[in-house]
Amino acid sequence: MEPTTRLQEHLRAPARSLCFLLLALPAALLGAVYLTSLTAVGIGLGIVLTPALTVVLRGLADVYRRQIAAATGERIDRPYLPDVPGEPVHKRFVRIVSDPATWRDLLWMSVEPYAVLVTGALPALLVLYGVWGWIIAAFAGRAIGEAGGNDYYLFVHVEGSYGDDPARRLTTVAVGAVLVALGFAFGPKLLGAYGRWGRALLGPTEASRLKLRVRHLTETRSDAVDASAAELRRIERDLHDGAQARLVAMGMSLGAIEHLLDKDPEKARLLLARTRESSAKALSELRDLVRGIHPPVLADRGLADAVRALALDHPLDVEVTADLPGRPDAPVESAGYFAVAEMLTNAAKHSGADRVWIDLRHADGTLRISVTDDGRGGATLDGGTGLRGVERRIGTFDGVLALNSPPGGPTTVTLELPCDLTAATI
Repeated sequence: MEPTTRLQEHLRAPARSLCFLLLALPAALLGAVYLTSLTAVGIGLGIVLTPALTVVLRGLADVYRRQIAAATGERIDRPYLPDVPGEPVHKRFVRIVSDPATWRDLLWMSVEPYAVLVTGALPALLVLYGVWGWIIAAFAGRAIGEAGGNDYYLFVHVEGSYGDDPARRLTTVAVGAVLVALGFAFGPKLLGAYGRWGRALLGPTEASRLKLRVRHLTETRSDAVDASAAELRRIERDLHDGAQARLVAMGMSLGAIEHLLDKDPEKARLLLARTRESSAKALSELRDLVRGIHPPVLADRGLADAVRALALDHPLDVEVTADLPGRPDAPVESAGYFAVAEMLTNAAKHSGADRVWIDLRHADGTLRISVTDDGRGGATLDGGTGLRGVERRIGTFDGVLALNSPPGGPTTVTLELPCDLTAATI
């Protein structure tokens, strides 16, 4: 880490830790209320209240996860399994109570007010108490003495004669400065310890991670099967309505030509010319169909050149930047190609953009594709733009899609697909 960045982390740590100090009380209160709802199960009230309170509990836990990630860099995934639509209340209660993540959240809420005092909130406490020492040295010590009270600031005795004792005043200032310095010096390490503590309780266990993984794979497999079935139906429809119909017509024309060769050679030549035109059109349709299944340029030249070919044929001004030292596996490459094609189509149809920038690169075992346009923005995943389909398609490969499209633009769609690259071949 650069010295400037390290200094900034030390300076920001007490301010970041202050939010954890402020969130400690809501955690304790909610944990107590949740335990109370569980004790009311015997009279039936808890069965109704617990699911509703669980939503609040998990919402607060999500706030902690986001705050911990922002302050410490420790990303914490949600450990909960998705809700079951239309599930009866009693079954939902059983599912929630039997979920280990619920009890880990409750343990977090119960212990958090104590754990935060020695980790996440300690930098802010040290700085605040150090500043309080300076306030005492400036004027509060005299006020305490005039009020007839005796007090200690750590080991410094604050009493009525405090205002007339320069040595004691200087000691208070020095002790306060040391506390402030400690708050800034050890802030990042204390926040890091707090982040690891948060990840241990608020993150998924290996068992829950495995369950989430199995559910995700089940959903993406179902999406992949549905997408494959839809693609097969499209191919069947295109063949039936296009090339197949032309081939049938060509067969009938050839049969007619066979009968006309001796009777009317001139008409036979005319039919031959039409048949030749039909064969050319059928060949073109078959090529288009094959290109829609797996473009030859993608198979021959790889993802970067295939995207450049898309850019050349696009009506907008498209700039492509690629840093791919090798090639992904063919299925990942195909998913990336058709995702880019869909996003370019969206840009032309919906964005009102003039330019599009595409960035392809591979780092840390992930293929990252970013498509940005200078259009009007305001795009959503549910706006009928096909982005949900792209998300489902790359989800088959554990890929993720992120959309950033503020009103007024620009719109940026980023895809990340985990994959390795094979060595580039010439």
